[in-house]
Amino acid sequence: MIPLPPIKLPLPLPFSVSVQGPHQRFLLRELLRDYNPMERPVANDSQALTVQFSFTLMQVMDVDEKNQIITTNAWLQMQWYDHYLQWNQSEYPGVKNLRFTADQVWTPDILLYNSAHDKFDATFKTNVLVNSSGFCEYLPPGIFISTCNVDVRWFPFDIQRCELKFGSWTFDGWLLDLQMKEADVSGYMRNGEWDLLEVPGGRHEIFYDCCAEPYPDVTFVVTLRRRTLFYALNLLLPCVLLSSMTLLVFLLPANSGEKISLGITVLLSLTVFMLMVAEIMPATSDSVPLIGQYFASTMVIVGMSVVATVIVLQFHHHSPNSGHMPHWVHLVLLQWVPWFLRMKRPGEGAEPTLSNSQADCQSKTLAPHPPTELQLPAGQPGSETPVSPDPDPSTTSSGPCGLEAAAGAGRSAAIHTHSGVIRSVAADSQLQALLVEVQFLVERVREQDRQLSLAEQWQFAAAVIDRLFLVGFSVFNIICTIAILMAAPNFGEALSKDFL
Repeated sequence: MIPLPPIKLPLPLPFSVSVQGPHQRFLLRELLRDYNPMERPVANDSQALTVQFSFTLMQVMDVDEKNQIITTNAWLQMQWYDHYLQWNQSEYPGVKNLRFTADQVWTPDILLYNSAHDKFDATFKTNVLVNSSGFCEYLPPGIFISTCNVDVRWFPFDIQRCELKFGSWTFDGWLLDLQMKEADVSGYMRNGEWDLLEVPGGRHEIFYDCCAEPYPDVTFVVTLRRRTLFYALNLLLPCVLLSSMTLLVFLLPANSGEKISLGITVLLSLTVFMLMVAEIMPATSDSVPLIGQYFASTMVIVGMSVVATVIVLQFHHHSPNSGHMPHWVHLVLLQWVPWFLRMKRPGEGAEPTLSNSQADCQSKTLAPHPPTELQLPAGQPGSETPVSPDPDPSTTSSGPCGLEAAAGAGRSAAIHTHSGVIRSVAADSQLQALLVEVQFLVERVREQDRQLSLAEQWQFAAAVIDRLFLVGFSVFNIICTIAILMAAPNFGEALSKDFL
């Protein structure tokens, strides 16, 4: 006989064997035997099936202002009672709940009405959890891309309200009664650009012209406030600095030759920043962004400053040969406006001082001259008579050094010649020629002084206009900045939360 191999008996286990497996398998087979996922699971077909709907917001991923789209990460929560998925728990020990795929049982066809997803339905099909009473719970998560009417009027101090409208696609309100539950934001992940204020919801019923039955929907409004720190540092602060640099145009001296260049440079810089804002904002004519209004007003200020600079340069480089300054211009720019701006002309209010050379020349002119003799040709009457000009200080004038003295000497020689002291015709003609030359030089110097005085008047008028534009543009810039930026409804809230 061939010996048989020893029989190995199983070792006793320390726990009892679960009978849930066979009961669950048998229960699934019994429930799905005659189950039709296309049939509305109600005991009476005339009754509406009530579906409780809720929305759990996890994250606001992106708000695309240009395309007016919002991207959110959320979970949907749908609860209802399925009349055909009930069992007696005592007959199936250990089977408390079952899990079905979304294709095996009936699920409500609730979709996002304003979806912008390429597949429209962006939810992930999870299992449906069912207990013994037929209570079904379906929680499909998804990345929802929906349309949002982005209002950029108060950008970057804006508050956006984006609606997410959910409803059944084929069932009306008499077949599927959609009821809303409050949105859950307990697990919300904070966004770096937007602050979540609230997610209110509401149930609405819409009646269409084609049908008498209502079509209910549940709409959640995701309310977001833009965090302005990034835009303030990258857009607003450079704009404020550039608008402040506009005032430097009026502080720059007119003879530097860089006033126009500085104004044009600031204008081009503002244009670059405005193009950056235009790339972010949607191409709409419904409203102008607040920052766009501020940039436009600043560009107007800079453009006006360039025009004002041209006027200032025209006054500063005005040719004296063009004529005298009009009386009203002299009255306004040289008297009234300087008094209002507390401006004084250069040298006004100070005692006149003379330079060393002018003082020496004036002392020499006023000093008594020693008698001089004019040697006349021999053989003429009075050739041996010395001629001593009268050093009368009253005859000296306060003209330029040497010219007025020579004129005084010429006049004295002319007086003595007229009195008969000098009888020579040749000497008389020489003195007359000298007198004519001296008078020409004196008139030339006086004309130069007149032109210089007139040029100084035009230059001072240009300085007055410069100062007037500086004050005016400073006030206008401050008023525009305060009026435009503080017009935003949540300007104070943005400052308190983002900057303080």
